[in-house]
Order: sequence, then C-alpha cells, then structure tokens
Amino acid sequence: MKQGRTILVVDDEPTIVDGLRMTLEAEGYAVRIAGGVQTAMSVVAQSDVHAAIVDLMLPDGDGLGLTRELKKRDPGLEVIIVTAYGSVRKAMEATKGAGAFYVLEKPFDPDEVLGHVRNMLEHRKLVAENADLKRRLAEQVADTEIIGSAPTLKRVLETVASVAEADANVLIVGESGTGKELIANALHERSHRREGPWIKINCAALPKDLIESELFGHTKGAFTGATTDKVGLLEEAHHGSLLLDEIIEMPQDLQAKLLRVLEERVVRRLGGTKAVPVDFRLISSTNRSPEIAIRDGSLRQDLYFRINTVTIAVPALRERREDIPILVRAFLERYTAKHARPIDAIAPEAYRRLLAHSWPGNVRELQHAIERAVLVSRGREITPADLPEALQHLPADGGAAPTIAPSEVPSGSLEEIERASILKALESTRWNKQAAARYSGAASIAIRPDQNAGRRVADCPIRRHLPGVMPGRVEPQARDLPTPRAWWRSARALLRGLPEDQR
Repeated sequence: MKQGRTILVVDDEPTIVDGLRMTLEAEGYAVRIAGGVQTAMSVVAQSDVHAAIVDLMLPDGDGLGLTRELKKRDPGLEVIIVTAYGSVRKAMEATKGAGAFYVLEKPFDPDEVLGHVRNMLEHRKLVAENADLKRRLAEQVADTEIIGSAPTLKRVLETVASVAEADANVLIVGESGTGKELIANALHERSHRREGPWIKINCAALPKDLIESELFGHTKGAFTGATTDKVGLLEEAHHGSLLLDEIIEMPQDLQAKLLRVLEERVVRRLGGTKAVPVDFRLISSTNRSPEIAIRDGSLRQDLYFRINTVTIAVPALRERREDIPILVRAFLERYTAKHARPIDAIAPEAYRRLLAHSWPGNVRELQHAIERAVLVSRGREITPADLPEALQHLPADGGAAPTIAPSEVPSGSLEEIERASILKALESTRWNKQAAARYSGAASIAIRPDQNAGRRVADCPIRRHLPGVMPGRVEPQARDLPTPRAWWRSARALLRGLPEDQR
C-alpha cells in the first residue's frame, strides 16, 4: 500500500464507486467510501484522508458544499469534483469558489483519474514542504547554529560531519542544555534524508500510554477514546529521520516494541495487526549515562546496542569555558535585536560573573541569563544587577577562576571580538603563527578579511558551526581550508594598530 495515502470516494452510484475502488486499490491506495455528505464527514472524522473524489450531485447535499467543508477541516486536502453536468459555470465555481483541485466529467478514463490523484498528492506534499520551509526560515537563524571554537566541541562537529551521510543510528549523550538537539538537527540537515520528514518526540514529557500511541499509532477502538485511526510518528518519519529525546525514559515494554521495529523495519499500530513498512534514520539522545541505565534496568541492553552504532558525547559548558565570551556576545546581539533594546556593552563585573559561573544548566542557562539581562536592563550596559539570582551571590574572588578575562573579549563591534580572538590565540602560543592558526581552528573555517566589520554574529569567522546546518549558507570544503600562512594573512588585516614587529 502506498505509504500513508488514503483516498475518499464520495458517490452514490455503485458502478462509479466500484470502478474507482478497483482502480485506486490496484495502485496501492487505501480507499474509503461514502454515499453522501453526512457519511463523508463521518469518515474524515474517524480516519486520515489525503485526497478526495466527490460527485457534484449527492443525495443529501451537493459536492461543492462538501468540498468547502472538507477544505475547512483540512486545508491541505485536495478534491476532484466528478460531474455528469459539465457546465462551465459549475466547473468554475468548483475550482475557484469551493477550492476543488480539478473537475472531471463523466464518463472518465481510469488512467486519467490516477493521474489526477497522483498530482493531488504531489501538490499536497509540496504545499506541506513549502510550509515547513517557511517555518524553518521564520525561526531565528542563530537559534539553530552551533557556536564555539573549543577543541572538545570541534571534535564533536568532526564526528557529525563524518557520520551524517551514513544511515547509522546515532546516540547523543550530554547534560541538559548542552545542545544535543542542535547536534541532532545537524545530523539530519547534512544527511541524504534532509528533504524527508524530521520528526521529534520527548519521551520524558509524555505519559506511557500517550508515548505508545504517538510512536506506533492506533486503530479506531484500540482503547477508550480512540475514535479514529491515527498514524504514528514511526510511520510519519518514513524516508526521513526520527529523534527520540530522553530515550532512557521510555518504558521497558515500549523499548522492546521499538527494538522489534528497528530489527524488522515494520510497525504495527496499537490495536491493529497489519504490518506497515517503515524506513527512517533513528537519532536518540539522553542526559543520563546509558551504562548506568542498563545496570539499574532503565535501558534494555539489546536496544542500547541497536541505537548506539555511533555515540556522540556533547561537552558541558564548563568543559569548554573558552567559548563563553563568544556565546555571551552572540546571545547579546540576538536578544538586543529581538527585543529592540539599545544595549551595546556589558559591565566588567557582570562579565566577570558570567565567566566565573559554573553554568550547571549549560548553554541553555547562559542563553536565558543573557535574554533576562537584556529584558530587565534599564540602560545601555548590562550590570550585575541585571543577571539572574544565581549570579548575584558569587564570592568576591568570583569562585572558580575564569579561564578568559572580560577584557579579552571587548563589548564593541564583532571586528573587535575577532581581533581579541586572534590575540588570544597568539598570546596562548607565544606568537607562534602556525600554532595560533591551529589554536583558533583554522582547520574549520577561514578568517575572511574582505567581510564587513558590522556584520551579524552569524557571519563572524570565529564561529564554528557545521557546513550545511543553515539553509543558504556556503561553507568551505576541506580542500579550501586555509593554511597557517593564509590564516596569518587574514589575521593581520584584523590586527591593524599592533606594534609593527608583531604583525
């Protein structure tokens, strides 16, 4: 059967109904039959319908009114109007007023019907993809980017780049707030499945019964309240990717069912017996140790072996503290723009607190702290009083010594931030240009001296995000990456004003 494609036929003539049923089922479509308006509305209320063929004249109403109701219920549903009354007026009303996809005059050729059905379903798919693309583009660009240049993060990104195109199952481990979902997004966006569905479910956020229904779907009457058939997320992910966030929180019996799906590549809806083939790439994530979860019985060992063909460990923010200044500046620019606030600096004491904090909530906690500071600040500078309560009571010495002083990341333009990053690399390597190039991640992305000083953080060359993560972004291939000499030439353009002997 064609994956997830159900056609509703609404006609009261048995010969027409039987002919359409045979034609459509021979092509692998599921067919639902209704003899009138009321029956048709009952069918769509109880099952998923992806296209409809509706007779213009029905015993309890007319096809145009039914078409309007169907479109009102599901704007993506396309309808073919079938009529023996081939008036131009009715045809125009059907296609323009009621929103029908096509008007087909009786008698008709079965092959013609199939052609229009294929076109309807393809149109529905394109409309859905276009809506999804608009939704993605409407999101904040920076929200989906991976920010940082720390060696621990770079190793993660190198692993992602290596395995993204493969169909191997990936397990992402890391503390809450480290950016596991961003890594999952990068894996999907760089894979050959990027044009397919990208389905996500948080196993910790739903009760057991709901998780089972959401994942596997159900048939009508499978349980109390199951008044319609439901397609599960495993089916929806067909030809795409599926993210199971916090997979260890999934109940043991569902882990066994998931394992069977991964082994057999078919899914059976709750209450049903029919096996539906599925083809998806599984990405799982957890903030717990899988090994400990296996020992305490939270995670099935056989499922663990199946889902962790590749394991990616995302570092905590305290393990890449050198990225804090870059993150602070990126979030500051993002939220001052988002909330239209005239903030262009962070007070040194506020910066010291940001750098000294342990950030148990990782990047997410830092992100929320900066947004809060932007919202409550009353001036052009963020002060310690604008920071969250957790940062208000640091010891006088700032607790753990920050690895980067606030003065090393100016609060001015991005050009200054780039210059500070280069200086940091040079000073840390005692002005060894080759070592500085390696330190600053020259193997990841070039510094481009021809870019404007006033560009967005997203364009800043000290960013270390994966090629291809964001739509429309052109990134260098490995053969185009700069040598240390090229890095130094680019760096010099940003270091004007240094002593001549240091250029």
